[in-house]
Amino acid sequence: MHFELTENQKMIAETIKDFGAKHIKPFVMEWDEAQHFPIELFKQLGEMGFLGVLVPEEYGGSGLGYQEYYTVVSEIAKICGSIGLSVAAHNSLCTGHILQFGNEEQKKKWLPKLATGEWLGAWGLTEPNTGSDAGNMKCVAKQDGNDWIINGTKCWITHGKSSNVAVVIVRTGEVGDSHGMTAMVVERGTPGFSAGKKENKLGMRASETTEMIFDNCRIPASNVLGKIGDGFIQSMKVLDGGRISIAALSCGIAKGAYEASLQYSKERHQFNQPISNFQAIAFKLADMKMKIEAAELLTLQAADMKDRHEKVTKESAFAKYYASEIAVDCGEEAVQIFGGYGYTKDFPVEKYWRDAKLCTIGEGTSEIQKLVIAREISK
Repeated sequence: MHFELTENQKMIAETIKDFGAKHIKPFVMEWDEAQHFPIELFKQLGEMGFLGVLVPEEYGGSGLGYQEYYTVVSEIAKICGSIGLSVAAHNSLCTGHILQFGNEEQKKKWLPKLATGEWLGAWGLTEPNTGSDAGNMKCVAKQDGNDWIINGTKCWITHGKSSNVAVVIVRTGEVGDSHGMTAMVVERGTPGFSAGKKENKLGMRASETTEMIFDNCRIPASNVLGKIGDGFIQSMKVLDGGRISIAALSCGIAKGAYEASLQYSKERHQFNQPISNFQAIAFKLADMKMKIEAAELLTLQAADMKDRHEKVTKESAFAKYYASEIAVDCGEEAVQIFGGYGYTKDFPVEKYWRDAKLCTIGEGTSEIQKLVIAREISK
């Protein structure tokens, strides 16, 4: 299997490189240190079509496939993991859920605003007590006439405060019943919907992560996505695609760390020669490059299958698990290659290392990916 970048992908990569050099790269450390979420940047990314990559043109999107989406996320992540993460969460989770399971009226209502970046999206599955154990969620919605009333808390939500709209998975049935959960759309400004604590994170610090709190939050029945009780099943399908974006994010971070290391190893001299001449360093770079290529192939394979509407549960788990683990490896080796400088914030690699760690946790931990793979291969 061989993947050549399409003309479209090459064009996207160039566009992001130019845009990123001007509007992202100079501010990366400033945003990271201050935990500043640069919402104004997302308006620009929206105008460029990068917030509705998979959304058909009829709803204001770019109408592209997962191959192009891979390029968008990985190229942005190469410059800044935080921005890459926020782009991924907006595209594949919130927007992706409405795209996959909304009816015509719902798609027309929300997708044009999300795809153009006029609105920012959030997606809420995780709760304080339930990470991977979503069946025990305590955020509950009760029917009241033509409305639903939501009570409870969601946590670790990307754009939990700054989003204009959120897709939330709530319990509408019995605890532990995989058909006891429903997906609902809640717009910012709805009474009873507010943001809670903002997390102070190790990495991905310029991507906002907060709680979402629902206190007798009333929404119309027309905001329910798909059938009552289908929320969990929908989420698993959304995460199949979401894992491709975390794999793309991981590949981008790994590449950023590798490219910085390669360049540094040629410029840094010890014993009157560049350190890239030393086998100890050369072998690290060789390993990084090989792992990145393998991760890219796994990710592009999953993207290719997704574009052909094939089942990608196993392949997206392969890609997400492997790519996220090698991103951490590459970040760590990059710090090692830079030596003492790698441990300081004056050089870029410590941030790649910090950012990479989230990729092994979010949207299903590495351990959960192994569970998913094990189940798929024993069927």
